[in-house]
This record gives sequence, C-alpha cells and structure tokens, in this order.
Amino acid sequence: MASPSLLTRLRWRRRFRSLGSLLLLAALAFAAWAWFPAPAITVPLVHVIDGDSLTVRQDDAPLTIRLTGIDAVEYRQDCARSNTSRWPCGREARTMLETLAGRGPVYCEVAAKDRYDRTLATCRTQPFPDGIDLGAEMVRQGGAVATSDDYMVEEAEAQAKRRGIWQGDFMRPENWRATHERPATALAPPDA
Repeated sequence: MASPSLLTRLRWRRRFRSLGSLLLLAALAFAAWAWFPAPAITVPLVHVIDGDSLTVRQDDAPLTIRLTGIDAVEYRQDCARSNTSRWPCGREARTMLETLAGRGPVYCEVAAKDRYDRTLATCRTQPFPDGIDLGAEMVRQGGAVATSDDYMVEEAEAQAKRRGIWQGDFMRPENWRATHERPATALAPPDA
C-alpha cells in the first residue's frame, strides 16, 4: 500500500516541477518583451504640425504621429513672460520640434492609436539608443509638459532653468484646449 502513495507523490512532484518550469519560462518571456523596446519604424518626415504632432510618410501614405508622454502648448496659444509681455509660445514649440526633427527621417516606436486615429509613438532622430528622443527634448527645452513619468526629470530641469513656457505664466495645454474649443463643425481633429 505504500507503493501507490509514493508513486502518486512522485507524479505530483513531476507535475509541480513542470508547472514551475512553465511559469519560469513565461516570466522570462515577459521580462524579455518588457525589456527590449518595440521595433522602430523608419519614416520620412513630411512636416511638423505642432509641438507634439508630425506627419510622416509610411507605405506611400501620410501618417499623423502624436508624440507620447508629452503635451505641447497649442499652436495658437500665447504665454506670458515674467515681464508680462505676451509671446506666441505655441508657434515657438512648433519651431522647436521642426528644428529637432530636422529634415528627417525619424525612427518611431509605435505604441497605439488615439481617439482621433493618430498613431501614438516615441520618435527619435536616430535608432535607439542613439539620437535625440523628440518628446524628451521638447520637454527639456520647455516646449511641452510631461504627461507621464517618463519625462518628469526633463520637466523639472526646464522649470529650474526657466526654459520655454517656464519663463513666465502659461495655461497648461489641456486647459487651454478646454477654454478654446473648436466649433463642432470643424473637420480636423482638435490638437490634443
């Protein structure tokens, strides 16, 4: 009678070892997936829309990309400097991104689509890890605010050095959009 219980215990041990091995493999696969960045697409730059959006060409069709992790001041938005003078900070943000992106191409890691059917991506001037992360540099130069933890260090640096929008008073982009809604008949998606 001792034999069947010993045999049963051996079977259960084997099953637990198999399950443990399977869980370890799954954990390793997840760690590899999380550690390595998504494959980047190389796309020619068509033009910069504003401080956080650009149009590129993919498969001979235009593709609108919205940089993830940032929210740039809107193109029509003005800001106040410390001496109370107004300046077109939204246009300056667009110029910043145009300067950073240059003539392209850009190397983008696509994340998802937003509600306006724009492609959300992190874009660089060279393949990862080289080149400039456009979103990080926009925040560092004070043309955008961070919307995720990814660029909080850059935002703190811009604030401390009073760069761009941090040199005076400005309305956060999401608040500016809320107070300057476009009419419902507008065909283009709102700048977000």
